[in-house]
Amino acid sequence: MKLVLKGGRIIDPSQQLDEIGDVLVEDGRIVAVVNVEKKADKTTTVIDASGLVVAPGLVDMHVHLREPGLEAKEDIASGTRAAAAGGYTTVCPMPNTNPIIDNAILVAGMKEKAREEGVVNIQIIGALSKGQQGKELAEIGDMLANGAVALSDDGHYVESAYILKTGLEYAGTFGGLIISHAEEESLAGDGFMHEGAVSAMLGLRGRPAVAEDIAVARDCLLAEYTGGAIHIAHVSSAGAVECIRQAKQRGVKVTAEVTPHHLTLTDKAVIGFNTATKVNPPLRSEEHVEALLAGLKDGTLDAIATDHAPHAFEEKDMEFRYAPSGFAGLETALGAILTGLYHTKKLTLSEVIDKMATTPARILGLEAGTLKMGAPADIVLIDTEQEWTVDSKNFYTRGKCTPYEGKKLRGKAVATIVGGRIVMQGGEVKE
Repeated sequence: MKLVLKGGRIIDPSQQLDEIGDVLVEDGRIVAVVNVEKKADKTTTVIDASGLVVAPGLVDMHVHLREPGLEAKEDIASGTRAAAAGGYTTVCPMPNTNPIIDNAILVAGMKEKAREEGVVNIQIIGALSKGQQGKELAEIGDMLANGAVALSDDGHYVESAYILKTGLEYAGTFGGLIISHAEEESLAGDGFMHEGAVSAMLGLRGRPAVAEDIAVARDCLLAEYTGGAIHIAHVSSAGAVECIRQAKQRGVKVTAEVTPHHLTLTDKAVIGFNTATKVNPPLRSEEHVEALLAGLKDGTLDAIATDHAPHAFEEKDMEFRYAPSGFAGLETALGAILTGLYHTKKLTLSEVIDKMATTPARILGLEAGTLKMGAPADIVLIDTEQEWTVDSKNFYTRGKCTPYEGKKLRGKAVATIVGGRIVMQGGEVKE
């Protein structure tokens, strides 16, 4: 099958490319970019991309697809369709499912299930410790050998410094990456939102930023001591950004991600007690948001990841303090970033694509995030000017809870191509 994307603005940070031109795809691979000399024939599908951005498909290194065991919240079919609708061609689900993905058999089984039911690429993340209990290392070597791209106890802070130290050393022998959910539980565990003026006004117990700062500092020190590679998930505090910045300056193998919601919302969104604003780590105050953006701009924060965490309606439809943390993010992420950061001139389009596609793929060692010749034809077409109102009733994800409900966003993925196959076009995911 041949596919030509004609006349789009091609942006590929992996090649420092920003030009108007065509992209030719044959047999699921990119054959030519910008100057496409081959003529279309009867077997060629031509898409007019004029006025659109043609970019590497987005890569989300932090999602929760809830399968196995929690399919009432989400499953591979619904989650990957949500990903396609949002412009993502690769997603990496976390292992905090039921059962926990903590052995090679489960990794292999999930990869097979992903091939059968997913409409985008799925890369599996295995657990760092058995049952994510933080007491004994999981089958790190076997999981990595069977295709896991990283290890994480996400959803849980690894309280034992010894377990994390040993995990960094052991994973390092396989070139493995550990992803850390960094919040010190004795400080953060009883809180419901960011500790500050808003939490005091609302009478809600807070999760102080220092809980994240302490955890990130410890994890960076252990990575430095062992020489292992660590990735800090969903960074939300100014102190954590500074810890990571200093660690990078010392040569520590640390990378970090930030979410769209932590970049575009503050703790004031919690006023009204909307459970769609409850998340861990919590939405923080303005000074933290400013520090996150500065860290994104200077390279301290490497990637933008959604932490897509859908829940069943009845779980979120309760008093704020009792509702679970997390919400759907795959279908709003690009629009939120384009609206809040690109159209306000805080990030360029190339920076947006780099943080949402190219760099996440590089961190995980994936053959993705690029439009280089020979690469898999994983591509997103973006209309940066399309205005739309978030309506969760139209989501493909089963999780209909979002803090962006009813908000007007500017910018949207209008086509998603995976392996040369059009899986979403005009907002409609193809079966």
